[in-house]
Amino acid sequence: MSTDDRRRQILAEIRALGPVLPGSLVERSTRCQRAGCHCHANPPQLHGPYATWMHQERGRQVTKTLTHEQAERLRPLIAADRRLRELIRELEDLTVKELTAKDEPVPKGGKKTRLTRE
Repeated sequence: MSTDDRRRQILAEIRALGPVLPGSLVERSTRCQRAGCHCHANPPQLHGPYATWMHQERGRQVTKTLTHEQAERLRPLIAADRRLRELIRELEDLTVKELTAKDEPVPKGGKKTRLTRE
């Protein structure tokens, strides 16, 4: 498959992704503040697990507790965001390969640029 064909494939997959949501879903168990609760026993029996969505907002880590239904709704959106990032990296790699194959100068620094959110 040629580079141009692969690039067209990647762009078509990006168009088909639909909505994306950055972050991660995590299951957490917690302790409460009541001193006599079973979560403070030895061994502790923690409350939960609770689904949480962790993401960055304006450079800060934000954690939001979700219901099970909310977590299930967000799961495909987060997976789509991960796939989008993989496809962008592949597009970057294709461009670098093309530039090096044509002996065109590649920007110095040794690092590939990555998209970041602010």
